[in-house]
Amino acid sequence: MKDDTLNSSYLQPNPKKSRPSLWQKPITYLSLVLLGMGVGIGGTVAFSYPNLLAETSKNITSLQPAFAQDEVATIPPLTSENFVTDVVKEVGPAVVRIDASRTVQAEAPPMSEDPAFRRFFGSQMPNVPDSQIQRGTGSGFILSQDGKILTNAHVVDGTNEVTVTLKDGRTFTGKVLGTDPVTDVAVIKIEADNLPTVKAGNSDNLQVGEWAIAIGNPLGLDNTVTTGIVSATGRLSSQVGVGDKRVEFIQTDAAINPGNSGGPLLNARGEVIGINTAIIKDAQGIGFSIPINKAEEIAKKLIATGKVEHPYLGIQMVEITPEIKEKLQETEGIKVNSESGVLIVKVMPNSPADRSGLKAGDVLQSIEQQPLKNPGEVQQAVDKVEVGETLPLQIERNGNSLNLNVKVGLLPKQ
Repeated sequence: MKDDTLNSSYLQPNPKKSRPSLWQKPITYLSLVLLGMGVGIGGTVAFSYPNLLAETSKNITSLQPAFAQDEVATIPPLTSENFVTDVVKEVGPAVVRIDASRTVQAEAPPMSEDPAFRRFFGSQMPNVPDSQIQRGTGSGFILSQDGKILTNAHVVDGTNEVTVTLKDGRTFTGKVLGTDPVTDVAVIKIEADNLPTVKAGNSDNLQVGEWAIAIGNPLGLDNTVTTGIVSATGRLSSQVGVGDKRVEFIQTDAAINPGNSGGPLLNARGEVIGINTAIIKDAQGIGFSIPINKAEEIAKKLIATGKVEHPYLGIQMVEITPEIKEKLQETEGIKVNSESGVLIVKVMPNSPADRSGLKAGDVLQSIEQQPLKNPGEVQQAVDKVEVGETLPLQIERNGNSLNLNVKVGLLPKQ
């Protein structure tokens, strides 16, 4: 029951100082106790009736200025606890663990081949086995309901069969349909039907700052989920430390550890945007993924023929910078006048570039009249043509412009 007397005495100061009545103190204490209970009950309501808070939040949002509402609208809609939970529930069943084993030749210590060493130790010489079995664990994700699985080439390197474990616990023997070490992509096939599958996104449209979700089996910990953002796109293989790969990587700060290799990198809609593949040693919060558009292109060729043919020029190149120009002048005696372009630092013997007349110190200015700024653009231009086709190059040599046609060759097996 509302106490009007108590409220009026609380809101309006009494001009006369008088001693509180015998009942006034107990009533005051009672009001404080009720106030405490009110706070406690309010907290209970907040936890027990989240819809009440949601309604309040909705009312507050309606009072925000238009630009603030636009910002809120860009956040993925919450259909359960949060959008990450939704993505994991949808995609998680299509992520698999891959256990691979390979036989490698063991090398005996050099000293064991020394006759004097063997005479001295005699029968105490340890027996070194001719070969040993190496085992490793990686991740993958299901592309089709009939059991085609995408993963990294290095996960299945050196073996034709692997063990594939689904999230529901089922285990299958997987056959390696093909691997491409140049892009680090591989395809596995298991005999099963009606499997859960992933949905591919468009990695060409990625924006830095987008949500990134990684699912995999790092360090043997199955079905691990980590989140972060897309930190950068178009990272060259030379920047990542894997110069032998032909990939422009997605960089993310979603935690990627050994065992994550081959697992999917997802956007906030649960679409695959990349294959988690590499980390830089001793780095924290930096991982790299193969863009899904590139991976799908390679996967189609592996499924169709079991191999991928890569076009090849046979040059080593760097982007022109003042530091590079100065170092080249000091160490090689080559003076480069160009301020932009791609510098050829080495031409492989008997390569297409060598046969066409390209030389170390030449500066690639354009390919098919498209200006060049960095080695990645050169590689992209080469990858767009078929083996045997001709590429028109514009180069600068000793201050003079030259036009050369290079017949693209087949990349030798590594």
